Amino acid sequence: MAGGHRLPVVIVGGLHSDARRTVVEGLLRDVSHGVALHHDLATAEKGAVHRTVRDSSGTLSSGEAPLVNDCACCALREDLMPELERLAADGTTRMAVVELWDSVEPRAMAEVVAAHGEGLVEVTGVITAVDPALVLPYLVNGDDLAEVGLAAAATDRRTVGDTWARQLEYASAVALVDDGQAGEEDLALIGQLHPTAPRAAAGSKELTRLALAGFDVEAARAGQHPACALLPQEADEAGVSTLVWRKHRPFHPERLYEALEELSCAAARSRGRFWLADRPDTLLSWDAAGGALCVENNGPWLASLPDAAWDMIPPVRRAAAALDWHPEHGDCCQHLVFVSPGLDRDGLTTLLDSCLLTDAEYEAGRTAWKSLPAAFDALLDPVH
Repeated sequence: MAGGHRLPVVIVGGLHSDARRTVVEGLLRDVSHGVALHHDLATAEKGAVHRTVRDSSGTLSSGEAPLVNDCACCALREDLMPELERLAADGTTRMAVVELWDSVEPRAMAEVVAAHGEGLVEVTGVITAVDPALVLPYLVNGDDLAEVGLAAAATDRRTVGDTWARQLEYASAVALVDDGQAGEEDLALIGQLHPTAPRAAAGSKELTRLALAGFDVEAARAGQHPACALLPQEADEAGVSTLVWRKHRPFHPERLYEALEELSCAAARSRGRFWLADRPDTLLSWDAAGGALCVENNGPWLASLPDAAWDMIPPVRRAAAALDWHPEHGDCCQHLVFVSPGLDRDGLTTLLDSCLLTDAEYEAGRTAWKSLPAAFDALLDPVH
């Protein structure tokens, strides 16, 4: 763009497709010379992704992007940047709205734009469009995306619930499209799932301001990393509760494994990091929605690294570790958050506590811990 200014790019996503379109139309009405790009991944079965470029008056152009490695999302990424660069170079476009297809997660697209913007474009906001009455039904939906026709690739194994949770939690702002069907519980659930995101009505001047306010892709990435995620705090409002469970004693692997089904279904959403006694040096992540749980190895706890390695650790990770630091165990800890209407806080706390090492097991020390039953091997070290 002329004068060295970069084209503002606003990413609008979310599984609530009607709400998403309402948000995009509102932004186009509010910002003159704004343009929206949308890639329809539903056409991928025919070997191509359909692209539409429009403004407030209607469609400006359309075309197709061929599949890349049988992956619709890959085709989107390959086609998106040339289109954004073209809009940036034309000198007349004042805002580009990237309307994501239903199951596309905004983080991937924000990082693509940030990495390949060539100084021409910049992400100024990531908006998740929300119909408040649909938040809980989508969050507790354990269907695979493939089962409901929303998979972005043949290998897509995500579920509706976990995809929707990440779409909501990554956003810099939440756009509400409320038809009057939502209640206080719905709004409380949104606020507790992502308490740091401002909320604004679709079509409002406030939403446009938030969309153009600026977006820090690196900070957003750090905020999603299990080691330093900005997890919700304790809350209780309109029948919705957030339980924050923190301990500095490792889990007994077998007892925790036996409790996984009950724990993953105990709340509409749960996430965080945890510590297994038989893997005392490994930071493990917990991510559950819709009754589906994903646990992953996220590398070493900082306490297990030699001092020389700390210089290579990002400052935000070191700061997060300092907040959890324990005189004996360093940053090794349990930090799990459960968010749900009707949460049984006492029962959940009792169950979690029962999965920790007993006093005798704890006092036996790390050498003994490593000989405990390796119940999580099938999840963390699957045989391919």
